[in-house]
Amino acid sequence: MTDPLRLDLLFSVFSIRQASSLGDTAMSAVKIKICGITSTGDALMALAAGADALGFMFYALSPRYIAYDHAGAIIRRLPPFIAKVGVFVNATEAAVRRAVAECGVDWLQFHGDETPEFCRRFAPLKVIKAFRIQNADSLAALPAYATDAWLLDSYVPDVRGGTGAQFNWDLALAAKAHGVPIILAGGLGPDNVAEAVQRVQPYGLDVSSGVESWPGKKDPVKVREFIARAHAAEGQ
Repeated sequence: MTDPLRLDLLFSVFSIRQASSLGDTAMSAVKIKICGITSTGDALMALAAGADALGFMFYALSPRYIAYDHAGAIIRRLPPFIAKVGVFVNATEAAVRRAVAECGVDWLQFHGDETPEFCRRFAPLKVIKAFRIQNADSLAALPAYATDAWLLDSYVPDVRGGTGAQFNWDLALAAKAHGVPIILAGGLGPDNVAEAVQRVQPYGLDVSSGVESWPGKKDPVKVREFIARAHAAEGQ
């Protein structure tokens, strides 16, 4: 028997987003990824609010770490046409391929010191390379990575994402000049997402700590406000 809650959420996602996904370039709306998903409830809530993509953190040192079997169980309950992003930090090729096979992730986000050659190994899967932006010199590494998108995050020593720190968005504008889709991350939340969209006009937004009650637990009010304010800002 079909789960009524799941069916209602599926139709809600379809009516709100017209079955869009992170990889659908036909849609002009900014794409929104809610990262650090650790429960089915949070995943379905984020999709009902209008998220295009969900991120699953396969980095054991992250407070939002999720095991492969747990992530797979969540992903199997998701409606179609949603991007499922596996987030890795200096993982082996074997570990990445295991996540794809066991969990069903269809986007890969590399948040460590992965080389351009390593990122190319996983075609035809879509690949996002994340960069921790400290200053203008941080942008020098970007052109070597011919990935599907670049994610720009804040630089905090010894911390790989989810810091809640904001970097200088003027550097994101400089990165856009290369013509690769830019996903903006780092310090985003309901209070500043409209400014981020208006100022940078990124391809996508990636948020984790800015919409949480605590690490790994998403706040429904913050998620809804974040997504609503992001899309409202596009028309301003």
